[in-house]
Amino acid sequence: MKRSMLILALILLLIGSVAAQELDYLEKLPPIIDRDIFFGDPEIAGGQLSPDGAMLSFLKPFKGKLNIWIKTIDEPFEDARPITADTNRAVRNYTWSWDSRWILYVQDKGGDENFLAYRVDPYADPAPGQEVPEAACLTPFEGVRVMLYSAPRSMPDIAFVGLNDRDERYHDLYKLEISTGKLTLMRENSEELNLQGWIFDLEGNLRMAMRETDDGGTDLLRIDGDDFVSVYTTTNEENAGPVRFHKDGKRVYIETNKGEDVNLSRLILFDPVTLNEEIVEMDPKKQVDFGGVEFSNKTDEMVATYYVGDRLRTYFKDKEFENAYKKLVKQLPEGDVYFGPATLDDRLWLVTVTKDTDPGARYLYDMQTGEVKFLYRPRPELPVEHLAPMEPVRYTARDGLEISGYLTVPKGIKKKNLAVVVLPHGGPWARDYWGYDPYSQFLANRGYAVFQPNFRASTGFGKAFFNAGKKQWGLTMQDDITDGVKYLIDKGWVNPDKVAIFGGSYGGYATLAGLAFTPDIYAAGVDYVGVSNMLTFLNSIPAYWETARKFLNEQVGDPENPEDMERLKATSPLFSADNIQAPLLVVQGANDPRVKKPESDQIVIAMRERNLPVEYLVAADEGHGFLGVENRQAMVVAMEKFLAKHIGGRYQESVKPDIAKRLEEITVDVASVTLEKPEADPEAAKTAPLPKVDTALLKPMTLNYKATVTRAGQEIAVDITRTYEQATENGRDVWRTTTTQTSPEGTATDVFLVDRTTLLPIHRSVEQGQIAVEMEYTPETVTGTISMGPQVMPINTTLEAPVFGGDTAMEIALEALPLTSGYKTTLRVFELITQRSRTMLLEVTGMEDVTVPAGSFEAYKVELKPLDGELGGGTLFISEKDPRCIVRGTIQLPAAMGGGTATSELVGMK
Repeated sequence: MKRSMLILALILLLIGSVAAQELDYLEKLPPIIDRDIFFGDPEIAGGQLSPDGAMLSFLKPFKGKLNIWIKTIDEPFEDARPITADTNRAVRNYTWSWDSRWILYVQDKGGDENFLAYRVDPYADPAPGQEVPEAACLTPFEGVRVMLYSAPRSMPDIAFVGLNDRDERYHDLYKLEISTGKLTLMRENSEELNLQGWIFDLEGNLRMAMRETDDGGTDLLRIDGDDFVSVYTTTNEENAGPVRFHKDGKRVYIETNKGEDVNLSRLILFDPVTLNEEIVEMDPKKQVDFGGVEFSNKTDEMVATYYVGDRLRTYFKDKEFENAYKKLVKQLPEGDVYFGPATLDDRLWLVTVTKDTDPGARYLYDMQTGEVKFLYRPRPELPVEHLAPMEPVRYTARDGLEISGYLTVPKGIKKKNLAVVVLPHGGPWARDYWGYDPYSQFLANRGYAVFQPNFRASTGFGKAFFNAGKKQWGLTMQDDITDGVKYLIDKGWVNPDKVAIFGGSYGGYATLAGLAFTPDIYAAGVDYVGVSNMLTFLNSIPAYWETARKFLNEQVGDPENPEDMERLKATSPLFSADNIQAPLLVVQGANDPRVKKPESDQIVIAMRERNLPVEYLVAADEGHGFLGVENRQAMVVAMEKFLAKHIGGRYQESVKPDIAKRLEEITVDVASVTLEKPEADPEAAKTAPLPKVDTALLKPMTLNYKATVTRAGQEIAVDITRTYEQATENGRDVWRTTTTQTSPEGTATDVFLVDRTTLLPIHRSVEQGQIAVEMEYTPETVTGTISMGPQVMPINTTLEAPVFGGDTAMEIALEALPLTSGYKTTLRVFELITQRSRTMLLEVTGMEDVTVPAGSFEAYKVELKPLDGELGGGTLFISEKDPRCIVRGTIQLPAAMGGGTATSELVGMK
């Protein structure tokens, strides 16, 4: 027996040795570069100049996360100080106010993409006991995403923002006063308007808006008072995007490819009053779409345009800037030069130089003196001498379309019989560029060639190329990737037995499609937040994507169109899982609002049920891609080991203990994965049994809340006192909730009786001024009266199934549910104002430490979403420990009440 075990061990060792030597060129590679250097947080990144030129801000790790730091322009970096201390999530995007007074940044929670706006005073001293100045949240709403439309230089304390607080599908326009946080509603959006954005001139005047047309095109609108006048319209196969208003205040720069004889997009100047337009510029080489434009802060004149073919091309429109650029590049290393933020007077510019083998360096350029000062490198420890060159490639797809892309070959290795990782980009309406790519360089260092094809539907190559991908997910778009791989194989550059595919978002879909539709091509696949089922994906898009719904229907497919449904199912990798032969690694963020977790659950289960090798990583604190450095590094460890096992590249054995621990935490036992639908079935929920309650969680108590009702730009303060008490009414044991609300509109009293065991409603009595409501509930009916002085209106509603009471009766029921992270159910409540039963999807999305005036609570985050698609629902935080109660909540008011939100916080309890 021992001899047999020894022989088996020797065989396994030999197999491992052979696998490590299958790629005979590995020993010729440069030294292994530590993965942490590629995927750890940068030492310094995101540098910006204050508009007055006095300060330099940047991102740097603090408290384990990227935070904002500042220093004076002449200080050494060692003397910089942090001004934010977010310990939950890295700060990604920030900007200075034009008067250099404030720094603004946005932040979401756990990757849910509900970004809120924050303001911090970079010059303030921290409060006693604190390390950074206090940051103020300027949009303190739950489940709301802020959009920045304009921050006019002439109005430095003002930003114009969009908030979907009233209706999560549509962003209303607000004026935000940065210094005070005051929000003033300017315009409401709606299903009828369906606006995607608001456009201001340079003086901060609202001039235009844009929306989707009925066929998925773009409609630019001139705003005349309360009227919206269509002035520039494109079809769903064209594009038009405003860049900014001209300094004359009359015309607007638009990037557009409108016109039957127009293919490449160009820059035009358009007058929304006279409708006159003139072409400003298109690609002088007639190769690619218009790339972008730089304007002078000082004069508002256009100073340069750029285009990106295989490499960056810049064209200057101002001799002073052109001469300054020529002086600049003589002092910089070779690479593509990108201009960053400049001061108000154009004197100082931040400049970045980057290339394929270098993530770049940031310089400060003084246009007056011509002096160039090196500032920082984001990854100074990266040995750029060992990085691999990226070269453009072109090939012809099977239908004759020319496809461009990039190939990165390991440093010092000939293009012959290489293992390759195909890396399709996300989007899919994006493109890959020549330049430093951390995944390409990391994989090349491990011994793989990396192929990045710009398949049809990629942007930048003209509208004919873009529209060639119309409704072609999994079809010709996937063929372009396959044909690229075959091109590399036919060239002898790639070993046909050593081809893997790895991509994120759409690239994740392309990974699954590659394994399912061309199983003979790939030896392994890594799906990173990718779509597996086109039908469930399109039926669960974020609510704020509704303004682009028709574009998705036209470009991807309409899940309600029978013809499209058949194609969408056929091109869903999930339904072709039987074809998959290669092992698969799936990576998912639990809070992803775009490609929701069930997309990954479905394909993992399908692989498991077919006894196919599959590994699964899920990070509970991530969304559409991993932002946390430990999550990111853990994922790379898993991917590196996975690829080495299946196509034979190098693997760095050493793993930091904290990363190894994090990898263990996010690794999911595939046997434990169960399938949950992305959304509950609205029809089934209408009659499904109500969830079971545990009334032992409830205690007699009195709760005091401070609430704010925000509606139509107005805020109303409300004081709320709620009492829970056990009682006996007509021989029946009940919970009696008594709620008193005091506001400028008067005092209202609401008494609810619910069954002490089931919490089903029995009786409700409401009084406010001359309004009185009396309601009786049975499992089959709701009856009663609404009295308004002498006028009496009956309530007589027949129920399909029992309901919980609305308002306070709903809240006491929610507090008695068996809440835990991941808990999901449907329930029904009777809505007084509409006198109908409404179904809700309830989900506990996690736990959070919540601090309110009444104290700090570990609380369940409970999301409520109406299944009828109308307004309502919201976010509640319910304390985990006794006494079980709501400590904070934001509820969306129904349309019958004019929309808006009601936000409350617990201020006291006894």
